[in-house]
Amino acid sequence: MKTFIQIRSTKFPILPGEEEELLNEGTYGKALAEYLQAELTKRGYDAPFVYCEDWGWWVELKAPFTFGVCIYSGPKEDGPVEYVCTDGAQGGRVWSWRKLGFIDTSPFVARLGEDLMAIFQADPDIETTGTTDEFPW
Repeated sequence: MKTFIQIRSTKFPILPGEEEELLNEGTYGKALAEYLQAELTKRGYDAPFVYCEDWGWWVELKAPFTFGVCIYSGPKEDGPVEYVCTDGAQGGRVWSWRKLGFIDTSPFVARLGEDLMAIFQADPDIETTGTTDEFPW
């Protein structure tokens, strides 16, 4: 995918205790990460957990390889919060010791991109503000 999906919403407040989980100031997004974990699970993904990284939040996804959703938040301001989401897959293929060969990640990543757009567009509380192939901020 490596398409960055930009959204804006008031639906994902800073959660109690989230401040203590942040590795860097202002990298909120736990509520969005948990929302995507639940929505992607409904769509058949194995999404065992979410956690904070130094750049934002990660929704872990298991397939024949591990990948996920990267969530970046804009500056904390009054009103809707801006977020950027993208996949966390490496390249177009990854090595699998279990299969003793490479796995083509592109079908999984393409499906994830479609599913993320569908999730965002189906929710009236989320405004999709754009997509870009380069990080927008």
